[in-house]
Amino acid sequence: MTAVNARAVAVGVVRRVTEEGAYSNLALPAALDRSRLPRRDRALAAELAYGTIRRLITLDWALGHHVDRPLEHVTPAALALLRLGAFQLMETRIPAHAAVAETVGLASARERGFVNAVLRALAAHPPPSPAGGSDDDVTVRTGVSAWMVRELRRLLGSEAEEAAGALATRAPLSLRTNTCRVTPEELRRALEEAGHSPRPGTIHPGTFLLERGNPADLPGYREGWFAVQDQASAFVVGALEVQLGDRILDACAGPGGKAGHIACLVGKGGLAVAADASPIRAGLVTEAARRLGVRIAVLAQDGRRPALRGAFDRVLVDAPCSGIGAARRRPELLWRPRREQLSGLARLQVAIGASSVDLLEPRGTLVYSACTFPRAETDAACDAILRMRPDLEPLEIDGPDGPAPRVRLWPHRHGTDAMFVAAFRRREGRPR
Repeated sequence: MTAVNARAVAVGVVRRVTEEGAYSNLALPAALDRSRLPRRDRALAAELAYGTIRRLITLDWALGHHVDRPLEHVTPAALALLRLGAFQLMETRIPAHAAVAETVGLASARERGFVNAVLRALAAHPPPSPAGGSDDDVTVRTGVSAWMVRELRRLLGSEAEEAAGALATRAPLSLRTNTCRVTPEELRRALEEAGHSPRPGTIHPGTFLLERGNPADLPGYREGWFAVQDQASAFVVGALEVQLGDRILDACAGPGGKAGHIACLVGKGGLAVAADASPIRAGLVTEAARRLGVRIAVLAQDGRRPALRGAFDRVLVDAPCSGIGAARRRPELLWRPRREQLSGLARLQVAIGASSVDLLEPRGTLVYSACTFPRAETDAACDAILRMRPDLEPLEIDGPDGPAPRVRLWPHRHGTDAMFVAAFRRREGRPR
């Protein structure tokens, strides 16, 4: 039986993500908890697992120069080891002899010679990175799927490769102060006294960025002083312009970060309702509310056919989406989503958005957000909602680049997830 070490844990996580469709941000912590590795080895396992998943496209391209068959014909076990070894050789400072020897040591006796030969060939003759400007060349350099690169070109032009590269970096740990429990200054001081160097966020006041850290080990976690939340998600709640005493529905609330933020802002005289189609995700909202010390009414419902009846001052539709904008924390999103999946997601997004309008008061605000960038899930979805609901009119949001009815946040421009946010007001009279 193979001994449990950092590389064994990492390759197990890589296989779960690539072969079983697991999410790296869930699979890795679970594997580390089971491993009982010391802190230093846990850090190495995390670096190797996340790095291999993040650079998967590039690693497969490099391996293709030295494997004498299509990679899909390599056994899953051997392919995972080749990817892990290639990452160490191409992307880390681990000496080549150690990277090869330690990785080959995890192979079965039957495949050890094959894995050893390929990794030694790669170490001796790494292929030069393509220098061209085609979508495929950018894909190899950044690790972002070619169809996503094409979409970025349409949206950003010459910034496309910079945006793709930023999506393929590791995000800092982002903490949003729970101002119902503590002030931003008190949280900052507690983090500094614990030996951390928090950087203030630039998009949302009261957010702090840390380079590394286990949230559960940080001061104030159990007391609910902060939520682990990207600045882009906090910006979404800001776009609602919540007032004390408001009645607000978060229509797609799981796992509860935005709902917890809303609940704090409405105060004791307001009402925060969180709904989700998944009972499991609805349960996560309840857990988040308990830790943050806020009151949220939680229910499971299909947002396309809401069980609720109005009327709310504001409704947030943080729509189910491809999630590509969160790839800095879930690197499999750089290559797992397929373009052909977008039309089905867009239909779901439009149905939830259009149905949610019935829950709004006249002059009430609807905010639509999606942590992604393809037009099918963003502008096209909003255009479809407007066609279905002529009782909506666009409403400007105060974004970092100026007021606009639709705002896009980008990691290369704003240091956040890639997020799309649009706001609408319900007209008087509720015409249909």
